[in-house]
Amino acid sequence: MQIQLSEHFTYRKLLRFVLPSIIMMIFTSIYSVVDGLFVSNFVGKTALAAINLTLPILMGLSALGFMIGTGGSAIVARMLGEKKEDKANAYFSMLVYATMLGGIFLSVLGAILIPSICSLLGAKGALLSDCVLYARLSFISLPAFMLQNVFQSFFVTAEKPHLGLYVIIAAGMTNMVLDFLFVGGWGFGLAGAAIATVCGELIGGLFPVIYFSRKNSSLLHLGKTHWNGRVFFQTCINGSSELMTNLSSSIVNSLYNIQLMKFAGENGVAAYGTMMYINFVFLAIFFGYSIGSAPIISYHYGSGNHDELKNLFKKSLTLVGTWGIMLALLSQLLASPLSKLFVGYDAELFAMTEHGFRIYCLAYLINGFNIFGSSFFTALNNGVISAAISFLRTLVFQIIMILLLPTLLGINGIWSAVGIAELMTLCVTITFFIKQRKKYHYV
Repeated sequence: MQIQLSEHFTYRKLLRFVLPSIIMMIFTSIYSVVDGLFVSNFVGKTALAAINLTLPILMGLSALGFMIGTGGSAIVARMLGEKKEDKANAYFSMLVYATMLGGIFLSVLGAILIPSICSLLGAKGALLSDCVLYARLSFISLPAFMLQNVFQSFFVTAEKPHLGLYVIIAAGMTNMVLDFLFVGGWGFGLAGAAIATVCGELIGGLFPVIYFSRKNSSLLHLGKTHWNGRVFFQTCINGSSELMTNLSSSIVNSLYNIQLMKFAGENGVAAYGTMMYINFVFLAIFFGYSIGSAPIISYHYGSGNHDELKNLFKKSLTLVGTWGIMLALLSQLLASPLSKLFVGYDAELFAMTEHGFRIYCLAYLINGFNIFGSSFFTALNNGVISAAISFLRTLVFQIIMILLLPTLLGINGIWSAVGIAELMTLCVTITFFIKQRKKYHYV
């Protein structure tokens, strides 16, 4: 039976509703993970380092899709909660069309500027050539990838999370199968990995456009609309935390790469990239839960159901805390086998990766609360607080730590920077939870 946004959510019902979003985020993160796995083992660590240097740039640009999806779904879900279906569909359509146009513009601009950007990050010679090759091929599907990120949120708002899941699974499986064929089987190298990703992203971004453009049984439909600057601006404000999370992560990851090139060279970049691949999958649980639960929170906020807001807030904190403990323990157990899977062919690189990941993974005890906290205030249409949490978490505190700690602890300071930054952010998140509880009535 289909679960509706207006229902009361038990733990069982909440998990059933958000599970598709969690799996969607995991499959989305698998794009880059599979590329890295095949490239590392079949092409080599220079090509792996090229992916690691360019990936933050690609993910930073695609983050605009997350901004529009999360920020826009909060507005659209609120309109649905207020029984204004026509406005909901008009706003939904406008935001999708804006994403298409913006994605095309950024794709062209990125392809032009990528050589200069990679040079600034320290890439030279063969590494620079690999960076430009991988990035320019990947820019082909940037508009579709942005749309995929948008629809991850809107599938949930449309009460079709399972359909969104099937789309992402199809896209992810396409990427994995083509990586196996292009890189592992036919020896197409780095270009094969990029083409495989492009094919997967085209499926993930374009199928939802076809679905919502046709007659369907969901709450949302693509159709005629008109430009509404106020709504678009509010969408950007609401979703600015998600943009900040992804954009800041891209900036900070580039800074990590610069520091690692200084302290450990190409091996350090390859080791950090391996940790990020694992990190993408693990954090997908928190991001997926936040995306899946946000429309529920927005709906009940719009309908003035304070009791259900209290219920969702309490259950969310319990789930996030439980998952954080489980992920931290699992990371310690899997640090060696996962590192060996990616870089087992190089003993020195393997030892560096395993050691660094055991330190890095302690952040999972904390970061889920900060990710949910930012998403929670986005869902309440308070983009300012949401953005503040994300800005401090993903940019300010991490930059301070990545610049300060290596001077005190060497390369161990780089591995521990995220955990310290997350702990500092948690203090801010708790403060906002306490100060805003009377305004929104979630406690």
